[in-house]
Amino acid sequence: MIRTEKRLRLCVALLILNLTFIWGNSLLPGETSAAFSDWVKGLLLPILPEGLSSGGGGGLLRKVAHFTEFAALGMCLEWLLSMLEKKAWTGIIWGGMAACVDEMIQIFVPGRGPGIKDVGIDVLGVCTGIFLLCFGHTLLKRIKNISFRRKST
Repeated sequence: MIRTEKRLRLCVALLILNLTFIWGNSLLPGETSAAFSDWVKGLLLPILPEGLSSGGGGGLLRKVAHFTEFAALGMCLEWLLSMLEKKAWTGIIWGGMAACVDEMIQIFVPGRGPGIKDVGIDVLGVCTGIFLLCFGHTLLKRIKNISFRRKST
């Protein structure tokens, strides 16, 4: 029981940190956000494929970042909801709501604006995160089951 409670607390903490990161970035004014994207792009330039490294404000790179941070959110949501014995589709709904809040925040930030395409990318990231965690969990259970069978025979 105590192990489960610690896992639950860790999961909630990671979820809060993830949402703070996502929404905190949305609170950055457009100019600051573009400068930060350019800085990250400069760090990644040596390893980026040609398509991702082109573009003024890191256009495609920014979309990949959105997808990735929401995939992490999807993993956190799936982990939490599985501990609470809820269905995976509820994570998609919660992740979609977080994406909508993310875009609504940008309405009030100078130099930023909401985008329906961004909501779609975010929800796709959430779905991918949920899928990856479910797939990894299933794979891990099968591997443990196979190794257990070999030891007992």
